[in-house]
Amino acid sequence: AVLQCHHLRCPSRSLTSSGVPGKAGSNLLLYLIVGGTVTGTGAYVYKTLREHKERYINRVTAITTRSQSQSSPSALARPGVPSPVPCLLIGGGTAAFAAARSIRARDPGARVLIVSEDPALPYMRPPLSKELWFSDDPDVTETLRFKQWNGKERSIYFQPPSFYVPVGDLPFIEHGGVAVLRGKKVVHMDVRGNLVKLSDGTQISYDKCLIATGGSPRNLPAIERAGKDVQQRLTLFRRIEDFRSLEKISREVKSITIIGGGFLGSELACALGRRARSRGLEVIQLFPENGNMGKVLPEYLSNWTTEKVRREGVHVMPNAVVKSVSVSGNRLGIKLKDGRKVETDHIVAAVGLEPNVELAKSAGLEVDSDFGGFRVNAELQARSNIWVAGDAACFYDIKLGRRRVEHHDHAVVSGRLAGENMTGAAKPYWHQSMFWSDLGPNVGYEAIG
Repeated sequence: AVLQCHHLRCPSRSLTSSGVPGKAGSNLLLYLIVGGTVTGTGAYVYKTLREHKERYINRVTAITTRSQSQSSPSALARPGVPSPVPCLLIGGGTAAFAAARSIRARDPGARVLIVSEDPALPYMRPPLSKELWFSDDPDVTETLRFKQWNGKERSIYFQPPSFYVPVGDLPFIEHGGVAVLRGKKVVHMDVRGNLVKLSDGTQISYDKCLIATGGSPRNLPAIERAGKDVQQRLTLFRRIEDFRSLEKISREVKSITIIGGGFLGSELACALGRRARSRGLEVIQLFPENGNMGKVLPEYLSNWTTEKVRREGVHVMPNAVVKSVSVSGNRLGIKLKDGRKVETDHIVAAVGLEPNVELAKSAGLEVDSDFGGFRVNAELQARSNIWVAGDAACFYDIKLGRRRVEHHDHAVVSGRLAGENMTGAAKPYWHQSMFWSDLGPNVGYEAIG
């Protein structure tokens, strides 16, 4: 693979997919083209990225646009959970929503039931660690609205509640629809009987099923061993409630330490670092690598990024491995393996994602031993009537072999493809997804592959 990087001075704001508004002429955009063989001149690279960007914008626009008149819920919702359902989607994230839209696009009369452990309707996660933190709206934790890269404001929710039909009405809607059963977890799956069991004992039979269970934030063993007093001062950042909680904590404590130097850890460090200047908040970021995003970027870019993070008001501590965490008075004491000690009031652990594959045992589905996730073929199929998409899918890439990807664009594309294949398309996964990261309003990364 060949890396080509271009520093571009943008006239208005970063052209990243979810860039944060900045002053005219002040945004510095760093483009990363990763994976595949990249050849040609700088103009060719720029043209390729622009075309990819346009395709991505079109996908996002398509997935979030629909006539509300086609999906108005009935005034009186019928009680109960429908069973059987033609299309059952397990998980309420980006991949599941993309699949639901894809199914409905190919079969306008389809009835789709999403079962989500999350209490919220389907929403996009990237703004939780990016744009929402830079909003001027004092009520942003309630409105959950942000400015997109093009300056237009929107909600993090893919669609308003009126888009969905009540769960009890789903079997009776003349032209079908999408219903979301929230706050429920599928705990058992009978593949031979086409049946799932929910945490409250409810059983739902299905004709076709998509598993889009996503992943859960990993924790550090040192923190897990530390006990409840430490756990009460820990944030594992993933959902809306985590954003709301951390935003509140950032206004109440004097020091926050972020463990992890990857995309999420660096994004949150920069977001909190901006607040440090006006609120007197100390923000510490520590990680075992030599620099920020050291696992992804070449050394010189990692070093450059680390300096940018420090300029955002963050005390960056590279080459730091956590040995133990304990409560010391009213504060937390973090002891590093090299003997250094850090005192803080709250810890945010951003050390990766563990795919949610608990259903594999009851369903008899294979989990990949190398990459994790449900093992599926190039059509994202695990069984004849079961598909997997998003973070939890370990799929066969017809160009690059076995893979598992944890990015928003991949969730959109794999969810859409799974939905198409659930309605008979039989298409292989060929797309090379993109991802992005914003470190404050002035630095953005994009990558393909």
